[in-house]
Amino acid sequence: MARGQQKIQSQQKNAKKAAEKKKGQGADQKTAAKAALVHTCPVCRTQMPDPKTFKQHFESKHPKSPMPPELADVLA
Repeated sequence: MARGQQKIQSQQKNAKKAAEKKKGQGADQKTAAKAALVHTCPVCRTQMPDPKTFKQHFESKHPKSPMPPELADVLA
């Protein structure tokens, strides 16, 4: 088993690896999430990932506003 200085060095090395892995992983998830939000509500500027969610949002949040033409043929 590792003792003393060797143990401390091993712990520091593993902590550094874990921090680098965590840092790199977070940025990828954020950029992927932003790329997935492709539909924007013209009334409130909220972004949605797909047309079905967009239509459900529009029907519930803006019932008095006219439906955008790109949502006319979407099934909710």
